[in-house]
Amino acid sequence: MHEANTLKKFLFGTLLDPVLVYTALIMTSIMYHYHSSLSLVYGLVTYVGGWMVFRLFDYINKHKLIGSMAYIALCSLIMVIVKWCADKGEKDYPIPFSLWFFTPQDAVEYNKWYTIAIFAAFFIFMTSVIYYFTRVRYRIFMSFLIFIIPFAIYGKEYEKMPTVYIILLAVGYVILMAVFRQFSNTKDTEVVCRQEIWKPLAVYAAVFAAAAALVPKPAIEADRDYIETLINADELTDRLVSMLNVFRDTSTAQQFRVKTKQTPVYYAKADEELRLKTATFTDYVFSSGEWKVNEVDTRLVRSEDSPPIELSSPGDYLKAYLEAAKLDKDFAEKYGLSEFTGEEVELPPEKNVFIQGAYHTAQFAPIPQFATVLSDTTYKKVLKTTRTGLIYANDPLFASDDTFTFSYSSDKFMYMGRNKEMIDALCRDDYEEMTSEAENILLNAAYDNTLKEKERSQATELYSALSEQDDILFAVEDELLDYGGRTQLKKLSEQITKDRDSDYDKAKALEMYFYKNGYKYDLNYVKEEGENAIDFIFETKTGVCYEYASAMILLARAAGIPARFCVGYNMTEPNENGDRKFNYVVTTKDAHAFPELYIKGYGWMSFEPTIADVAEEEDDTSATDLLTRAGLIILALSLLILAAVMLYPRISHKVFLILSKKKTPTETVRAAMKRICRMYGIEGGCTSKEAAELAAAYSGTDISNIARSFDKAVYGEQDLSEEEKNIIMEEYIQAYNMYMLRKKNRRKTENSR
Repeated sequence: MHEANTLKKFLFGTLLDPVLVYTALIMTSIMYHYHSSLSLVYGLVTYVGGWMVFRLFDYINKHKLIGSMAYIALCSLIMVIVKWCADKGEKDYPIPFSLWFFTPQDAVEYNKWYTIAIFAAFFIFMTSVIYYFTRVRYRIFMSFLIFIIPFAIYGKEYEKMPTVYIILLAVGYVILMAVFRQFSNTKDTEVVCRQEIWKPLAVYAAVFAAAAALVPKPAIEADRDYIETLINADELTDRLVSMLNVFRDTSTAQQFRVKTKQTPVYYAKADEELRLKTATFTDYVFSSGEWKVNEVDTRLVRSEDSPPIELSSPGDYLKAYLEAAKLDKDFAEKYGLSEFTGEEVELPPEKNVFIQGAYHTAQFAPIPQFATVLSDTTYKKVLKTTRTGLIYANDPLFASDDTFTFSYSSDKFMYMGRNKEMIDALCRDDYEEMTSEAENILLNAAYDNTLKEKERSQATELYSALSEQDDILFAVEDELLDYGGRTQLKKLSEQITKDRDSDYDKAKALEMYFYKNGYKYDLNYVKEEGENAIDFIFETKTGVCYEYASAMILLARAAGIPARFCVGYNMTEPNENGDRKFNYVVTTKDAHAFPELYIKGYGWMSFEPTIADVAEEEDDTSATDLLTRAGLIILALSLLILAAVMLYPRISHKVFLILSKKKTPTETVRAAMKRICRMYGIEGGCTSKEAAELAAAYSGTDISNIARSFDKAVYGEQDLSEEEKNIIMEEYIQAYNMYMLRKKNRRKTENSR
């Protein structure tokens, strides 16, 4: 029996160890940053594993040599686990563990094995240092440094720590200090009754939490420039970005669920909002739901020493077909272009946009939508242009302050004159054959000496424009039309576009489909492993721009329209606080994915299927506001608990009187004795006679009849009568009233002092 009690006392004392609870709390708050949905699981694992590790530390305190060897073995085992998890996580993952650790978590895809590795490393570190600086060598300063580690982890990525963790960590730290300041025996002081200290400490902790949260705090934006200069954060960021550029041969939804600080990436001067393109992806992987770079995306078209660099010329393709129809009536009649012979292509006026880098080095220039020419840049090395219309620098990368001046058209082309009618007429199944014939007509005209020089020159230019399609479309059309052969996609695309004849009308129908069919934009939505665009289209209907763009591209391909996946930024945010020569600022939160579709007769055109980001209202609630709300909640709960504690004796007394009417006399005497002992603080080891004497000494009450009846019923196993029950209830009520009177008089005496 003694051994059982000893074991029970040991388990009770060690499992409720405040150091262990505090360690589990710190690990829970840290792991919330790495995987919020499993943070409590990691906290529980810390609690159980920490209890076992703490027992090892207790052993080390008693057996220094053997214990130290055991600790070294444990640390070695943990490091092996970390290495094994890191190696396992690196398989089929685009970046190594070291780079993943330094990269903001909302900018990379979740990696289970990397997360377990970081948990194991933090676990052995936290259990070791927290135990040492509390149980072995108590140091307030070191405890404070440990306390701020979770805050530093969130702070380095400008991430809001959940308010509940802020409050619990602060309260836990205060309690831990009190435990090792007030509960520890010293040569001068011995703590006799720890239970009595816990009561005022609990009250203090509640008051501290409420007051700390409620006290007004200035709502200011911290100036991090000085500290970031000290640690040379910009240089570190540049290195990280340069390293990440190497691994950006894939694109995942995680890149567009950014919740970090709105760090400026570009500043711009423009007349209107624009989309900027920085990368393209052609291959979709259904098993992982990610886009991958194809040779289509990386193949060079040309290299230029300096601007101007031609990107596209809206209307050139249409002009070429119309010129071929004008030169050859048979061609015009064959392809239904006779009615348009002699028609002029109306072009929207060109505008300029000036863009300057703001944050880090980059490999790709920010290409505005409908860009026609890169007319100027401060970058003085060789510029390379890809088949997908990207401009990139290789050696060196674009500097953080490089500037770019682009000329661009607008999205009004289809709504000007008869442009759309003519484009619609060019949307044919034999488009490649028509193009080949038009090229031959224009090439012959270029060498026809019967034509004027101006006409031959124009034919040459239009031939060159038209022949571009051989490289950017016809040679890679199979890749641009690949939708995995999924019948679901084919059926849905046919259903959406069934009443549309032209590519443009089909594209607009696909674009609008997402606005009209219950799709939801949600930055906080967490995709299940293996979830892809098929699931988004037919099941979840919830995601960010990544899912919307992917879905439209696959549906477009199923409808026979070449399409590709593009990433870049939305340039929509006014620049209110920066350099006045720029009226737009592009930040990390403006990262965006969108589809580009090839419209026969026009070329590549971007679309916007995403239910606009404005539908997702950003939560700008500051940490100060959240703490204030939490403080009000804590205060309200504390008051409710205080009220319940104060009213409990009266409420429980009333409930007992009501329930006793249905109890037997034996049940009544048992309950009455138990309530009196609890009320008067009489320990369970006392006899009924001793309990009666203690109650009489405290308040002068007489419960001798209750004591005799209790012995008779419990030890004598005799039945009690209803008359005895009435006497028991009278003495109980008297004992209750005398107790409350004594308590009231004692309170008056204390207040008068």
